[in-house]
Amino acid sequence: MAGHSHWANIARKKSVIDAKRGKLWSKLSKAIIVAARVGGGDPDMNLRLRYAINDAKSISMPKDNIERAIKRGIGELDGGNLEAVLYEGVGPAGVAIICEILTDNRNRTAPEIRKIFEINGGKLGATGCAAWMFERKGHFVLPAAQTTEEALFELALEAGADDVHYEGDTFEVTCPLEAYNAVCAALDGANLTTESRNISYLPKDTVDVAGDDARKVLRLVELLDDHDDVQTVAANFNIDDAVLAELQA
Repeated sequence: MAGHSHWANIARKKSVIDAKRGKLWSKLSKAIIVAARVGGGDPDMNLRLRYAINDAKSISMPKDNIERAIKRGIGELDGGNLEAVLYEGVGPAGVAIICEILTDNRNRTAPEIRKIFEINGGKLGATGCAAWMFERKGHFVLPAAQTTEEALFELALEAGADDVHYEGDTFEVTCPLEAYNAVCAALDGANLTTESRNISYLPKDTVDVAGDDARKVLRLVELLDDHDDVQTVAANFNIDDAVLAELQA
């Protein structure tokens, strides 16, 4: 995958920590609320809701939390008035950054996101300033130990995927938006467990960063990802493994 970014892997590993402290529960609750509001509260009739619920269950969100989120989405409980917003900006070394936001108060969220950019050497930009550097695709991460690259490649491509990429101890599969449900079904049908599955902004190309720029970029995207209203952060930076290990030491 030409636009593979270190941030995708860092964010995936970070989500395990977030889940333990409950932050990811809040984000997935919002995803369930919006899915239920858009397509109804029946996961059998609403694929988006079904996958949001599956994501929530995968990090052990309690059943009561899931049910409350669905009720908020369909209007049976207060708290379902969320708006989806896409914020784009540029970080240190010209790194492009996209944040998917779910907020109940854009007037509160926008200044907070702008401040995070500014105090960390970045700048929140106008609509379109960064999105052209990314492609919106289905993205799946699977533990490599459960299958072979050849078998996964054949299965995924038959379902409509466009790439299978080996990365460390995982496989990453990408697909066009229109093939997302088919790839989900193919992986489930083959009893393959995914560490994550979502529709993401994937960079077309990456910017290599090192030294102080690398430190600043990591700090910026981590603070954005930690914001309660930010659902996902996509960035097009790449850091040499040795440099990354030194920064994370």
